[in-house]
Amino acid sequence: MTKTKFTREEALAFHLDPTPGKWEVTATVPMTTQRDLSLAYSPGVAVPCEEIAAKPELAYDYTNKGNLVAVISNGTAVLGLGNLGALGGKPVMEGKSVLFKRFADVNSVDIELDTEDPEEFIKACKLMGPTFGGINLEDIKAPECFIIEQRLKEEMDIPVFHDDQHGTAVICAAGLINALHLSGKKIEDVKIVLNGAGAAGIACLELLKSMGAQHDNCIMCDTKGVIYQGRTEGMNQWKSAHAANTKLRTLEEAMVGADVFLGVSAKGAVTQDMVKSMADNPVIFAMANPDPEITPEEAHEVRVDAIVATGRSDYPNQVNNVLGFPYLFRGALDIHARAINDEMKIACARALAELAREDVPDEVALAYGKSLTFGRDYIIPTPFDPRLIHRIPPAVARAGMDTGAARRPIIDMEAYEAGLRGRMDPTASVLRSINSRARAAQARMIFAEGDDPRVLRAAVMYQRNGFGKAVVVGREADVKEKLEASGLGDAVREIKVVNAANTPHLETYKEFLYQRLQRKGYDRQDVHRLAARDRHVFASLLLAHGHGDGLITGATRKSAHVMEAINQVFDADAESGVAGVTALLHKGRIVLISDTLVHEWPEEEDLANIAERAAGVARHLGLEPRVAFVSFSTFGYPVSERASKMHRAPMILDKRGVDFEYEGEMTVDVALNTRAQENYPFQRLTGPANILVVPARHSASISVKLMQEMAGATVIGPILAGIDSSIQICSTTMTANDILNMAVLAACKVG
Repeated sequence: MTKTKFTREEALAFHLDPTPGKWEVTATVPMTTQRDLSLAYSPGVAVPCEEIAAKPELAYDYTNKGNLVAVISNGTAVLGLGNLGALGGKPVMEGKSVLFKRFADVNSVDIELDTEDPEEFIKACKLMGPTFGGINLEDIKAPECFIIEQRLKEEMDIPVFHDDQHGTAVICAAGLINALHLSGKKIEDVKIVLNGAGAAGIACLELLKSMGAQHDNCIMCDTKGVIYQGRTEGMNQWKSAHAANTKLRTLEEAMVGADVFLGVSAKGAVTQDMVKSMADNPVIFAMANPDPEITPEEAHEVRVDAIVATGRSDYPNQVNNVLGFPYLFRGALDIHARAINDEMKIACARALAELAREDVPDEVALAYGKSLTFGRDYIIPTPFDPRLIHRIPPAVARAGMDTGAARRPIIDMEAYEAGLRGRMDPTASVLRSINSRARAAQARMIFAEGDDPRVLRAAVMYQRNGFGKAVVVGREADVKEKLEASGLGDAVREIKVVNAANTPHLETYKEFLYQRLQRKGYDRQDVHRLAARDRHVFASLLLAHGHGDGLITGATRKSAHVMEAINQVFDADAESGVAGVTALLHKGRIVLISDTLVHEWPEEEDLANIAERAAGVARHLGLEPRVAFVSFSTFGYPVSERASKMHRAPMILDKRGVDFEYEGEMTVDVALNTRAQENYPFQRLTGPANILVVPARHSASISVKLMQEMAGATVIGPILAGIDSSIQICSTTMTANDILNMAVLAACKVG
């Protein structure tokens, strides 16, 4: 994994566009008619109110309480930034809320309390208790965080979980289970040294002790050295609970012969000499962020037998809290838990450890660009492992039921696990896989329209996000001026700017173009004007001659003009079998529509070709193609001459013997709805279609734009499929981020 780079401007723009912040509220019930309003509010709402008042546990049935978590902070310990205050911490809390939703489909609301008084904080949380199914405390400084959490756990009847403490502890425990397994050691026998006696450090040691680590084998250190029995300086009741009966006084002394080091402290706290002094097969969890106590390279330089984990994504074995808190709360909410107890946390850790020992799905390896196998560099699952959602919450739920924390036990655990499998949005894994493949490809991407600020921002993001080298077509002075105006003046030194005036290959390009166009009415002067003055043609020539690996164009001109320019260099017209495929992502579904770019009115042979092109794109996206030839008629009714070609196109695929599902003609509702398909038991689709082949380009355009504007679908494309070279054509309304997505597709050669 490479560390993602971004500027302050990019980070601010991400939080500003398309709307300020990172989440919004949407209704789960219809709110269109007077009857809807009467049921949702007065007078219909009185009925569930009366039921809940008589039987409070029904709130889990008639309200969103059972899937709603509050992320609450006062901003006194925001990331590594310190006390930024309640408002300063709000972006972090919003981010935590969207992580809950993204990874475990848990709804979450961020709440920032403007107080540093623990009593006021506790009172506010208790008063809000009826609203939520659980509370996630976040970014509260020690020792107040201990006081607040303990009191709330004692006085509230819903789970209260301080993720800075227990989230880190759970993932640390999961990694340690596997690290000790690999090193052939037992937790009750090992000597553990922990540096950093704050909230996370204390929670890590407490959880490990509850799992079998011996008090006398655990040495805790802070900035003043070893926490030993009798020490008075810098002590509090939480540190005192872990004071060891030892003569050791410094971290350096404590590390001699240690089996395990756990760091939640500061960069550089551990030296190579300390690592040298550790026992055989040492386990080093250097979890300080953003920079670990010692880097894996530094540790392995002196101890090749060390198993090293950090908190960073660009090193193996990342101790990442997102592996824990979403799934802990998912399991706890689903049993209507009164608390998240130690047994539930241990169950989470053990389930994570067991998952890491299993074969890793191909989609995970594809997403990370490498094969992952249980061993010294893979002891903790990756955050994007799709199995987490249906493996971790059931383990947590079982532990909660076994320990009496459940109000409503799960009766059918198999059905519960099956339901969890279907909760997550498959579009996320597809997009993540594309991004990872693009990083692995390291394609030189040509951006044809270097005079447009959106294109320039996309080019800079492409390069800074580690996808490859950006090649921008434009004038150097103009590119520099526009980058500076966008706050990216430093990027002018990073990207490559090319034009007809500064390339040594112009004559070669012109000769190539003349050979293609001389029998189409073009003389050498015409060819010179095309090659030297039309940036779309010039960019296409760069690609055709191997001076780039992919091409992004179309952000400033209509697609018809751009296609005409590309056709001067490549065979990219309808006769060449090229097709435009647009991906629609909406509410967890991906549907491809084609042809959205090339064929104005395709005939049945064209439609069959379009289906094959779209099926290829689907497979590039990780989808198993199911093609529906759509029309206003279904299997011949109503009868129409215009629909007949949609009826004949599948017959052509029958003759070709293609290796994907297809059916038609049919209306869109039959294509996308399994229940509607049941009315036609003879039809061949085994599920909802994910590719819609439409009768004409105008119907494709209407469909895509309607879904985009009315339903808020995310649109990727049109993807140009069927050209040997990788070319993607943007639309004039695309944002810089949209253009970046098209570049990523081009890098993956989707199409």
